[in-house]
Amino acid sequence: MKSYLLSFVLLLSGAALAQTAPSTGEQMLAAANQTITNITAEQLQQQIKDQPETVVIDVRTQYEVRLLGTLGIYQNINIPRGWIEFDVAEEVASFDTPIVVYCGTNVRSPMVAQTLMNMGYTNVSNYAGGYFEWQEKGLEVNMGTLDPTSLLYQRPVQVVDGVYSAIGAPAPSTYENSGHNNNLSFIIADDAVVVFNGGGSYLLAKAMHEEIKQVTDLPVKYLIYENAQGHAVFGGSYWEEQGVEIIAHENTPEIIEHDKEKMMERAQRGLKDKFFKSHIVMPDRTFSEEYIVPVKGKKIVLKHFGHAHSPDDMQLWLPEDEVLISGDFAFNVRMLPVLEHTDMLAWQENWAQLEALNPKIIIPGHGGVTDLETVTHYTMGYVNYMVEEVTKVLDDGGDLTDAYKIDQSAFMQWKTYRELSLRNAAELYKIAEFEW
Repeated sequence: MKSYLLSFVLLLSGAALAQTAPSTGEQMLAAANQTITNITAEQLQQQIKDQPETVVIDVRTQYEVRLLGTLGIYQNINIPRGWIEFDVAEEVASFDTPIVVYCGTNVRSPMVAQTLMNMGYTNVSNYAGGYFEWQEKGLEVNMGTLDPTSLLYQRPVQVVDGVYSAIGAPAPSTYENSGHNNNLSFIIADDAVVVFNGGGSYLLAKAMHEEIKQVTDLPVKYLIYENAQGHAVFGGSYWEEQGVEIIAHENTPEIIEHDKEKMMERAQRGLKDKFFKSHIVMPDRTFSEEYIVPVKGKKIVLKHFGHAHSPDDMQLWLPEDEVLISGDFAFNVRMLPVLEHTDMLAWQENWAQLEALNPKIIIPGHGGVTDLETVTHYTMGYVNYMVEEVTKVLDDGGDLTDAYKIDQSAFMQWKTYRELSLRNAAELYKIAEFEW
């Protein structure tokens, strides 16, 4: 009898232990997938259109995001799985806000979706395909660099015969993109190479020179600063060592002198060791409205359409090829920044000079090689809208708070919207308040 009772007790104990035994990761994942809503890439894209207030959360580690990239949509943010419970409230407006989570291969995000539901969030979905499926589908991604073997965000490609451009990241300057967030171009004439934009550092300019050497043995004789910004001029420290003549607009030296300390501080802070040997080099030659670069076999005309993004915006016109390297006078893909010396009213007026050239191909200051219609959309489309909206604020007796409330949602999917939209509204209001 005692033996029977002992066996019965042991049987009950074993059953209890089996019920309380910890679940494996696979079991937890399977259980999570039974309770959550999974959506496809197509459904996510549609949701973004229908519900732009959706918050899309990449739950991978910050290291993975920096190394591999993330979804290229405005609503995308990164909260690693281990911090979701603590950080989500700072990013999500209410418990009813639509949320979509994803990871790389649908291992971590289902359990994050379940966690958010347990926390009380009522509209949570999981993009089951994950980042790698999104990338394989050829959908838009944001990446620190497209070429991890080079400091260049991506290497130069031929635009037309003898004209090449290395398109920079459509993002702010970061350590990951090595400060290559604008377009660096070069033109091969019969006797020399002309480089447009020095790049954001000595090392970046050196990397560009290595690419030029792969294409031609001709020497680089001229460097053109598109303006006085750091990503145009810091590479001059390398090109000066090569004996290259640096050409800029006549307003550029004064702007550099005024801004050089904060430019250096910002670049050193962001690029760290990648800013090695970088410093500011003043131009050797300046011009006012037009200058023909003295090379053989190709007519290269430098132009200044007038004040716009900055007082010293420079353009390079190749009349034989009908190619315009516009500098920051024209943008593509991303939102343009409003700087303290930006003049949007002059930009509107001076745009006609670009249109008069009627270029077939435009290499903009930022974004890929494109055409007149596209840069007009990304540049004048935004300039015209913001001028109109800020004018309304002023006419209605509004203040800076009202400028912040300007609805810019039509530009939400443009690159750099998150970083620049509110800042642009404030900066433009401050300019308009005293100068319009």
